[in-house]
Amino acid sequence: MRDWQPFLGLPLWVWLFVFPALLAGYCLIQGRAAKRILAPVWRFLDKVYVFAGMIAAFFMLLILLLIVAQMISRWSGLTFPGSTEYAGYAMAATSFFALAYALVNGSHIRVSIFLNMNEHTRFWLDALATLIAAITATYFARYAIKTNIMSVVLNDRTQGQDYTPEWLISFFSMFANAPSKWGQIWAETGSGWVYTPIWLPQLPMSAGTILLAVALWDALTRLLVNGETSIVGEAIE
Repeated sequence: MRDWQPFLGLPLWVWLFVFPALLAGYCLIQGRAAKRILAPVWRFLDKVYVFAGMIAAFFMLLILLLIVAQMISRWSGLTFPGSTEYAGYAMAATSFFALAYALVNGSHIRVSIFLNMNEHTRFWLDALATLIAAITATYFARYAIKTNIMSVVLNDRTQGQDYTPEWLISFFSMFANAPSKWGQIWAETGSGWVYTPIWLPQLPMSAGTILLAVALWDALTRLLVNGETSIVGEAIE
């Protein structure tokens, strides 16, 4: 299937599912060695999650500023075209960037009734639940990225009144093109505003779901190495 075209010589599903599962198996069998190898990675990922949480907080503040701007525009008799769409984009970015940070800090609701029934099966049930969640989140991230790609292919544009400066579109387009094309991208960039391409507000969705999938595989490896979950402060139902 085209969805699983080879990536660096291997099918995509191998990179997304087989390699992480093999890493999880290695963590289960060789806990101490895996801990020595993964400890620096864990420290780096902890910083990434905090940074994602900061981005989510920024977009939450942006929602507040947009609401205030809407109020001021009404009081002054001015128009603020696209303000509703901008607030919606900011809300989506807040939600998706906060997913990984909320997970590792125990802010997601986890139904732990079965985990608390038996201490002997707690570890295995927790590992199984985390594995299923990681696989599900990986599928989510895969198709979130595919949605981004399809929006670019179809040149899908907003149906609202929101506009985006062309330079901002060119800036993000650089990351999807080789450096040799950057000069051409900026040469074709105008100084005006255009209808927002749908792929632009979809970027936080893709980034957030990728981080969530990484955070779940990360939580699984820590659980298998340390024997207990790294997710603290979860709500018990």
